[in-house]
Amino acid sequence: MGLLTCAHIHSIELDPDEGGATRMSGGIPYLTLPAGYLGSSLIGAALIACGFDTNASKIASIVLAVFFLFTLWWSRRDWLTWVLILGMSGLIVLFWFVAGGVALRYFVLFIGVMSCMYCLWDIIDDTISRKVNSSDAAQFAKICGCCPSQVWGVLWLCISLAFFIAGVLVGLVAFKESAAQQKEDSSVFLPVPGSSSAIPLTATGYGVLSLILVALVGLLGIPM
Repeated sequence: MGLLTCAHIHSIELDPDEGGATRMSGGIPYLTLPAGYLGSSLIGAALIACGFDTNASKIASIVLAVFFLFTLWWSRRDWLTWVLILGMSGLIVLFWFVAGGVALRYFVLFIGVMSCMYCLWDIIDDTISRKVNSSDAAQFAKICGCCPSQVWGVLWLCISLAFFIAGVLVGLVAFKESAAQQKEDSSVFLPVPGSSSAIPLTATGYGVLSLILVALVGLLGIPM
C-alpha cells in the first residue's frame, strides 16, 4: 500500500515473534496505517472464497507460490524461512496430487481462515485489549484526533470480520458446482501429470514452466 500511495519505503523488518514493521515516509497514512490488518484480512477472505472450488484453489496456490519465491529472495540468508517455505511448497505439491486437487481446497481454505482469524486476534490484542503507543491504531488516532485508538481498533475489527464473512458468502454463491462437477472440471484444468484425463502440455505451457525455472534459478543465485 505504501508503494501504491507513492510513499518512500525506508525499511521492512520481520521479527521472530510474528511481528514486523515497515518504515516509510509520505504516502497516504489514512490508507497505509490500517493496510497491515485489513490487507491481510482481505487476502485471507479471498483465499477462503477460492477454497470452495478446486480450480480456484489451484490458481490461489500458484499465486501463493509466486509470493513464496519473493519471500525466499527477500530472506535468502534465513534458513528458518527456507525450511518453512519449502515445507509449505511441498504441501501444495502433495495436495495437488491428492484426489485430483481436492485436498488443495482444504489447504487453501485453512490458510485463508488462519489469516482472517489471526488478523482478528491481532487487532484485539494490539488495539482494543491493550494500548500500544507505537501501534498503527495509535498513530491513526493521532492523525485524526477525533477518537482514541480503541475506537479505530473496533472499527478495523468490524471491517476484518466483514471481510471474513464476505469470503464465505462469496464462496457459497460463486461456486455452486457439486463435488462431482468440480472433479470433472479439475481433471482438464491444470490436471495432475500422468492422469488419464490429463491434456498434453502445449508449447505455451513449456514456456511458462521455463520462465518459472529461470526465475527460481535467479532467486537462488545459481550461476547459469
